[in-house]
Amino acid sequence: MHDLKFETLSLESPAAHVTQVTLNRPEVLNALNTQMMLDLRDLFTQFYVDQGTCRMLILTGAGTRAFCSGGDLKQRNGMSDEVWRQQHAVLEQMIRAAMDCPVPLMAAVNGSCFGGGLELALVCDFIYAAATARFGFPEGRIGIMPGAAGTQNLVRACGVRRAKEITLSGEPFTAAEGEQWGLVNKVVEPDLLLQQALEISASIVKTAPVSARQIKKSLNIASNTDFATGYAFEIEAYNRTVPMKDRLEGIKAFNEKRPPVFTGE
Repeated sequence: MHDLKFETLSLESPAAHVTQVTLNRPEVLNALNTQMMLDLRDLFTQFYVDQGTCRMLILTGAGTRAFCSGGDLKQRNGMSDEVWRQQHAVLEQMIRAAMDCPVPLMAAVNGSCFGGGLELALVCDFIYAAATARFGFPEGRIGIMPGAAGTQNLVRACGVRRAKEITLSGEPFTAAEGEQWGLVNKVVEPDLLLQQALEISASIVKTAPVSARQIKKSLNIASNTDFATGYAFEIEAYNRTVPMKDRLEGIKAFNEKRPPVFTGE
């Protein structure tokens, strides 16, 4: 899996079963151009098809200034309506692929995180942020609006009233405010961000791979449907884990007082 090559992304494995994906356009604050949208779409699609040995994805930005500053407005300057729509269709594919990614996905936000960058972070399962990170949705100030599930994921994270304030004002907010409002899981000092991300990843990769996928699916359903429907899905997801070898291994390891060795089978 780590042999994958992308023009705008760099991949590495900082720990067992963990893949770190770095948005790699630091000269433009890791802004999303068409190529990065294509690369991210293809990356998430590949993990949907084959997770390999990966059990955790960490998404971060190159350099110290930005996670992702949003859409590349220099590339968009002068775009025809048709080309703009075509580019946005790729962005839509990328967001859907991220939402469908079965591997737990964390955004390690190391700097500016605006517009499409914030939408990318919000589509992740959770967010760790450097204390110096700044967030915002400035789209309304340039005559558009969030269009990569930003309004959908934002309101689920912080509630409709706060979401309206953030998107309608366009005002930036801090990582501490993001944590207070429910967007950010944890705020850490900048030089400890990836260390903290790896520490929580070390706990997550101990979860049986199929269990992690089924938990993630069930929680996503829970935030989008009524209780009865969500619980029915949960039972189906639970039953998927019963015939797995990993379930037998987990019970056996517990009784033998040793760490389980999960294989995803």
